Amino acid sequence: MGARLYHDPDNPRLAVDRAFYRRLAETDRRTRVEKVVVPIRTGRAWPVRQGQLCRIVTIEGPQVCDFNAWNLHNPRERFWAARTRQFQGAHVTTYDRLWSCLPYLRPIVTITDDTLPTEPTPDGGRCHDLLGSRCDPYLVKLMDGREFNRTCHNNLARAIAPYHLTEFDVHDVLNIFQITGLDRVHEIYFTEPSPAKQGDFFEFFAEIDLLCAISNCPGGDLSIPSRGPNRGDPLPTCKPLGIEVYDVD
Repeated sequence: MGARLYHDPDNPRLAVDRAFYRRLAETDRRTRVEKVVVPIRTGRAWPVRQGQLCRIVTIEGPQVCDFNAWNLHNPRERFWAARTRQFQGAHVTTYDRLWSCLPYLRPIVTITDDTLPTEPTPDGGRCHDLLGSRCDPYLVKLMDGREFNRTCHNNLARAIAPYHLTEFDVHDVLNIFQITGLDRVHEIYFTEPSPAKQGDFFEFFAEIDLLCAISNCPGGDLSIPSRGPNRGDPLPTCKPLGIEVYDVD
């Protein structure tokens, strides 16, 4: 008996109206209502209203970021990486959706445009992953015995503090612009340097009112290991990221 998909891809309850989202991606009838630059090694949280488009941009070149999302009015409803991975796959791109946690279980984001390559690397890595989680100070302490609070977990926690949320609200992430995979022999998680170029972007449509947050990863483009015996200083590879929010006619 062959492998079975977790869900029936022909189930109409999970169908995506590709023509609709294609029109959203292609329209020039949009008005930019917010533009923000996120400096290196920092985080940012911002609201995206239902029906708006949001674009995350590599404004100077390759740089990865960790993404979280909550219902703006009820943060108990938040992005659920595990269920999204079961529905959409380990890596996401245009027309894939991000799903919320139980008991809500609904699409909260639909990806409308993605300029990064979708082909696997020679080792089987792909972009925008749901496999890994965020870097955090507790892992650094465990692995290297160091105290270090400039991590994606810390950045996300600091970013959402003005919205009366804490590190307990930070959850498993979507790693945007990041190449990852599982080793073919041991199925151990690996990363590769980001292939993003200046001006590349990841764009999505808000299905509900959202509070979004990213950490501009202190690891930069992940071309330099930041942990372990061969670790170096990834600071030279760190670059700012852009956030753009649009109203759509």
